[in-house]
Amino acid sequence: MTLESSRMNWTVLLRRILLYFVVAVICLFILYPYFVMVCTALKSREEIFNINGTVFPIRVMWSNFLDIWSRAPMAQYMFNSIAIAAGSTVISMICGIPAAYALARMKFKGQTAFLGFIIVSQMFAPVVLLIGIYKVMQVMNLTNNILGLIFINAAFNQAFTIWLLRGTFLSISAEMEQAATIDGCNRIQAMFKVLLPVAAPGIVTTLIFIFINAWNEYTVALCLISTDTFKPLTVGINIFNGYNMIEWQYLFAASIFAIIPVVILFMSIEKNLTSGLTAGGVKVGEVVPNTMASKLTGGLYFAGEVLDVDAYTGGFNLQIAWATGYLAGLSAAESEEMT
Repeated sequence: MTLESSRMNWTVLLRRILLYFVVAVICLFILYPYFVMVCTALKSREEIFNINGTVFPIRVMWSNFLDIWSRAPMAQYMFNSIAIAAGSTVISMICGIPAAYALARMKFKGQTAFLGFIIVSQMFAPVVLLIGIYKVMQVMNLTNNILGLIFINAAFNQAFTIWLLRGTFLSISAEMEQAATIDGCNRIQAMFKVLLPVAAPGIVTTLIFIFINAWNEYTVALCLISTDTFKPLTVGINIFNGYNMIEWQYLFAASIFAIIPVVILFMSIEKNLTSGLTAGGVKVGEVVPNTMASKLTGGLYFAGEVLDVDAYTGGFNLQIAWATGYLAGLSAAESEEMT
C-alpha cells in the first residue's frame, strides 16, 4: 500500500466518522424532546414541580397511562381522530387522483393558471381563513360536527394531493398507457390497470402525508368543536390543561397515545412502500404465465417493470425484463397471426 492510498483511506475514514457524528447529534437533538415527554409522563405531579428534580423519574408511575382513560374520554377522542383523518384522506384521494391524472396526461386551456392557483392556495394558513370557515360551516349546520372537520381537512389537503400525485404521474412514461390503449384498453382501464399500480409508491406516500396532516390538525377543530363527544384527540387532551394547574404527567401520557397510531401507520405502510420501489404494479395473478397475456383484458400483454415481481430478479432486473419482454412479444405476434 502506497503512502498516497493510505492517506486517502484515512481521509475517507475521517469523513465517515464526521458524518456519523453529525447524524448522531441531529438525531439526539430531534429525539430529546420525545425523551423528556416520556420521562415526564412517568413522573408524579409532586416530582414534576420539584425544583430539585431530574429529567429521569425517581419513581416510575406507569399508572399515569391508565389514569388518563378514566379522567377523560380518551377512547372517544381516539375514534373521532381516526374517523376525521381516514374520512378526509379518502375524500382527498378520490378527488385528487382524477384531477392529478388530468393535469399530467391532458392538455387544456388555463392549465398553467390552474396549477398556479393550486400553489397559491397552499400559502394560506388555516388560521387566516378561520372566520370564513366558521361562517360557512355555521350556514351548513356543520359546526360541532365531525363531518364538517372531514370536509375541511379534505379541502386543506386537496391542493397538496393534486400537486404531489401530478408529479408522480409525470414521472411515469405515458407509453405504457398508450400500449395498453392500442391493445384494447380505454383510458380509464389504462389508468386503473397500468398507471395506478406503477404509481403505488407515490400514492402511498401521499396517503401518509394526508392522514398525518389531518390527524395533527388542531386550530380549526378547536374553534368548531365544543362538545367532548366530537373532539379529536389533539383538542381533547387539553382537558388536562386546567385553569389553575397543568397536569403535565397526564398531558404527556395522552400525547404519547396521540403519536402511537401515526407511528404504527407509517411502519405498516413503509414496508409496502419500500417493496413498491423495487417492484412493478400489475399483480402476477392477473397475468397468464406462459404468454404474459392479461387475464382481465384481451390482447394486452405485460413485461418487465410493469409486473409486480418481488423476488431475486425484481421488477427492474434486466433478466426478468428481457425474458418477459421476449415472451410477451412472441405471444402477441402469434396471437396476431392467428387472427
